[in-house]
Parts: sequence; structure tokens; C-alpha cells
Amino acid sequence: MEIVISPLTLDWFISQESPYEILRTPDARSFGISSGTARAAEWESYPTYPQYDSIMHAFPARYPFLCSIDTIGTSVRGRLVLVLRISAADPAAEARPGVFFTSTIHGDETGGFILMLRLADYLLTNYGSDDRVRNILDNLEIWINPLSNPDGTYRQGDTIVSPVRFNANGYDLNRNFPDPATPNTVMQKETVDMISFLSRQKFVISANFHSGAEVVNYPWDSRRQRHADDNWFYAISRKYADTVHRYSPSYYMRDFNNGVTNGYDWYSINGGRQDFVTRELQGREVTVELHDRYITPASQLNLLWQYNYRSFLAFAENALYGIHGSVIDSESGAPVAARVYIRGYDRDSSHVYSDTLTGSFTRMLAPGIYNLSFRANGYAEKEVRSVIVEERAKTGLSVAMTPFTSLPDTAGSGELFIFPNPSADLISVKLPRRQYGMINVTVFSVSGLKVADYFTEGHENIPLRIDVSGMKDGVYILQLRSRSSGMTDRIRFVVAGKR
Repeated sequence: MEIVISPLTLDWFISQESPYEILRTPDARSFGISSGTARAAEWESYPTYPQYDSIMHAFPARYPFLCSIDTIGTSVRGRLVLVLRISAADPAAEARPGVFFTSTIHGDETGGFILMLRLADYLLTNYGSDDRVRNILDNLEIWINPLSNPDGTYRQGDTIVSPVRFNANGYDLNRNFPDPATPNTVMQKETVDMISFLSRQKFVISANFHSGAEVVNYPWDSRRQRHADDNWFYAISRKYADTVHRYSPSYYMRDFNNGVTNGYDWYSINGGRQDFVTRELQGREVTVELHDRYITPASQLNLLWQYNYRSFLAFAENALYGIHGSVIDSESGAPVAARVYIRGYDRDSSHVYSDTLTGSFTRMLAPGIYNLSFRANGYAEKEVRSVIVEERAKTGLSVAMTPFTSLPDTAGSGELFIFPNPSADLISVKLPRRQYGMINVTVFSVSGLKVADYFTEGHENIPLRIDVSGMKDGVYILQLRSRSSGMTDRIRFVVAGKR
């Protein structure tokens, strides 16, 4: 058995008095260190850190209309954590779905580091001649972070010598993300910077590349329950592995279910990036284990590329499919930031949000027919029924939400009635039959600000009493929504007479 010990747990391990053998790591020559930047750009050797920096900056210099470089942050030791944006779309124009490729969060898992550099080169050099690449870059934003733990990879200087899994403080960065099961985690600088970057970009789909096995791992890592989109996750993982199998020897990427596993079924972890992105940021992330050896020999880097690069392209293309829509204000046409969810289907934060600036959203789903609900502060909830999602197809959807200020009361029949109205402290609401049982009570100001939101029981012949003493004088909208039927009623009331 081979185990990896963090400096933070070394003393504990020694105290257990278990028999062990320390394995010598190869010297720098056996890693295939590049003799120069030009040699490194042939993708069959490992660059020094300055060579890596030069290669990354050379991409936007050579392809300024397709590529730009950004900094996610810095490592504990001050090294830049770099990322490339590759797209033919103008970032100031219409938003495109974002795809994120990132590698080597564990510093000694090196194969993905070089493959990500080569992927950037492949996309840029083939945009003008390859229809598939052109379609990807015309319709998506591809972001590539080849090296997310530079201190672990370049532990002893600017050359790869004895790289380690951990960051400079001895932390495993893929156990360092916020997790409900580990609330006292001390987040490292690299983790904080990555969370800030991911929160800004809101990628539709992402892949985190590792080594040590040969398998595509999908959520969840930390819980037995399956993700709401489990069928979709399995399908895209299966496609990645099956594509690899077409272009590789029969023994490559055959671990577990022929190259695919649910993370928890393999082994459970807490604090992983995959679950954090999927749970907290409403992204869709998988973990790809590229090679059964942690440190891929330089002589095998080209083979690893040949086995995987078509799967990289297919993975990015997943963001082209599913439901691509926009949410706007029905009166002004302005974008609306709405929660987009499927009632009775979504769970564990599997919903998505429309973008605050553009109103656009992408929801990738397995083929089927779905009823989508849209909820935003200050707007009437809206449901769009029977939205069809087909295999490898894009479904367009435009949704206009009505602001509460434009909604008529639904109390015309007299079933819903407020008294006294106006009131300074307490109002009573006579409920219609459809609001008996558990109901969601929401109160909005006429400007759309939510001032109350809670659940209570509605009963026949017993008025619902609502305390308005904490509300300022003005006009408000009361919304009642039945949990069982989904029926919604609204009525205006006035708070006045405060002393």
C-alpha cells in the first residue's frame, strides 16, 4: 500500500509505530526538464517555472484577438496562479457560457499540467482551420488554469524536483474548500483566491485534472445521495471515457465502471473543490484522473495527450447543449437575476441562476421534458411548462417576468380580504379555500423589496393575522402561495397611522 502523508500529520503517523518504507523520488533529470522555452512548447518535457510563465504570456501575445491572460491569485510563496481566457467572443458583448479546465491542485500530479498547456495551444492554433474548434470558441469562453498549486509542483525552486501534493503550508488544497461537514477548515490563500475567481466567473461546467488513477469522477464526493442531475453527470462522464477508449490501448482508463465512478462510491472526502463548485456555486464539475502514476514521465506526455484531447473538446461542447435562456423584465426589458429551478426535481442546490448583468442562464439536463420555474425578488413567480431537452441539442428560451407593481390583486371574487386596511399594527386576512393548509406568506414593498417571508398554516374560518407594526408607512403587496397546490394569491394593503 502506498500512502501520502501531509507535513501536518507526519508526527501523528510516526507515533502510530506502523512499519513503513520511504520511497526515493526521481531526480530532476528523470522528470524530463525542458532545456529551454522552445523545447517546453513541444509539450514533451516539463518547463521550469520561468518557462511556464513565458509560455502562458506568449499565448495572448501571439493571439491577441482570441486569448487573454489573468491572475487568479498568488500562492503562499508569491507565485502567480495564472489562467487563460480563450474565445472568439468579445467579452464586452453578449455573454457566452464559460467552461473551466484546471489542473494540478495536487502539486505532484503533473500530467494534466502539460496537457492543459497543450490544450490552449491546440485551440489557438486550430481556430482558423478546424470547424469543431471554431464552433467551440465562437460560442463559448474557455478558461484554462494549467497549474493551481505552483508551490507544490515547484517545491524546491524553479525546477520540478520532488514535487509534493500539498501547498507550502502543508495543506491538501482539494480538502480545503468550505464544507458543511468541516466548518472549522483553515482556508489557504490559494483556496480563498480560487473561490473568489470562481464566484466572479460562474462557470457553467468545469473539470479538475488529477493523477493517481484513470477514471472520470462525478459528484457527490461527500454524500451517498445522488445529485439531482445524476443521469446527466453519468452521461457526460461516460462520453469522456468512451471517447478516450476509442483512441487508447485497451488497458487505459478502465478503472471502476470502465473508466467512470461516482465520487462517494469510490471513497468519500470532505472539503473537495468538485462538491463546493457544484453545491455552492451551482456549477457542474467533474474530476478527471488522467494517469495511474502521479508524476507522468515526460516520455508519456504525448501519449496521454493523444488519448485525451478529443475528450477535452467533447467535454467543452457539453456547455453548448441543454436549455439556454434569458430572463427579462416584462415592462422594461431589463435583465432579471432569477432562480431557475425544476419543482420536484431539483435538490441540494442543483438549481441555477440567471446572470445579474445579462439575464442569461444555461441549464444542462438529460434528455426529457421539464417544467421550469423562475423566481426573483419583486416579480411574480413564473412557470414555463413542457420544455423539451434533446440529446446534443440546444433549447432556446426567453422568459419575461412581471414586476409586482404591474400585477392586479387576485381578490376580485371577494374570497381574499384584508381588514383593517389601512392598519398601523395588525392585519387580518380572510383566506380563500385554495389557501388552506401550509402556505408561504411573502410581503413586498411596491418597489419590490421583500420585507417578510415565512410559512404558516391557513385554516377555514380563522383569519390569518400578520404583524405589520415593524413596517414603514406605505403600500405593500401580500402574496400567499399554497405549498400543496402551488396556487398564488396577491392583494395590496396599506400601512399608515404610525405615531
